[in-house]
Amino acid sequence: MQHFYFDHNATTPVAPEVLRDLTATLVEVCGNASSIHHFGQAAKQKLESARREVAARIGCDAKEMVFTSGGTESDNLAIFGMARRAGKPAKHVVTSAIEHPAVLNACAQLERDGTEVIYLPVDSSGTVRIEDVKRALRPGTSLVTIMHANNETGAIQPVRELAALAHSCGAVFHSDGVQTGGRIPVNVKELGIDLFSVSGHKFGAPKGIGALYVRKGLTLEAVMVGGHHERDRRAGTENVPGASAFGKAAAMGFDWSAIAPLRDRLEEGILRRVPDSSVNGAEARRLPNTTNIRFHGIEGEAIVIALDLRGYAVSSGSACSSGASEPSHVLLAMGLTPAEARSSVRFSLGPGNTAEQVDGLIDAVEASVAHLRRIAPEAVRA
Repeated sequence: MQHFYFDHNATTPVAPEVLRDLTATLVEVCGNASSIHHFGQAAKQKLESARREVAARIGCDAKEMVFTSGGTESDNLAIFGMARRAGKPAKHVVTSAIEHPAVLNACAQLERDGTEVIYLPVDSSGTVRIEDVKRALRPGTSLVTIMHANNETGAIQPVRELAALAHSCGAVFHSDGVQTGGRIPVNVKELGIDLFSVSGHKFGAPKGIGALYVRKGLTLEAVMVGGHHERDRRAGTENVPGASAFGKAAAMGFDWSAIAPLRDRLEEGILRRVPDSSVNGAEARRLPNTTNIRFHGIEGEAIVIALDLRGYAVSSGSACSSGASEPSHVLLAMGLTPAEARSSVRFSLGPGNTAEQVDGLIDAVEASVAHLRRIAPEAVRA
């Protein structure tokens, strides 16, 4: 049986060109980028070339990029690095209720340290309301951290307007751009963002490499201490092969907007052929590859398993929340009931998907939902 992948928001397959770059760097570049000899300088050149490529992808200067191990570390460095830079906890931080666990759990730690954190609600489309941000800000607000696009629904947030609001009260603006950096056009300078998190494995690079954009002139408190790597912002010997592969993926620049017709084809087919199904956050401006669909009366995890048995990989929520018994905090924040949130499935497409695969997935969803409703009809009536 063939297997088809529709879970690109969790991670993406490594692109063949990126894999070749990764393996060549592993074999040919053995030096430590901090060493001054020939081998070390060869590694340094690879590292800085990758830094320029990643920086170009999001519209910043190479010196403003800090390589990390991925999105979670980038989020942690941005939040803790800003909130603790005065040697004591920040007084007031603003975030949203739909953030990735890397942000929510970092903010929870700030609260334990004595920081007041405001968790903004969202509307039914999963979008942060500008007026709510206005009300939450105060002169003592030091950091506003709101994601660029949600990993479960694909809802894109109005970060340009939110960054301007944050700056109007003297706050720094951070955005988790893990789902947008490398996927849709991003220019952090034009958006007015001060800190921006990106992760390589979301657009064709391997896992274990990411970056944080730090606006020139902004000082961060280091989260990891050790040597003077990454201009004293992130200690530890740099992952040169990972960074080089990250740079290669960034330079390739696949046009993810081309996936939108396939996403729409999938949505339309499922809604037409599967009764009592609806799209969560359909009215939002969304990522071109993402749809989150609710199937009344059926557990989303049961659909995920049924589709996997038919050869299709999808998700019932964030990969970083898998195994949790609680319904999606994102969907609850949008006003869904716990039962509605549990009956939802995320489909996230990528460069390798085709119209034929989408049509096969529609068939599989229709058959799987019909089967699950037959064997548990009382759940449908609930």
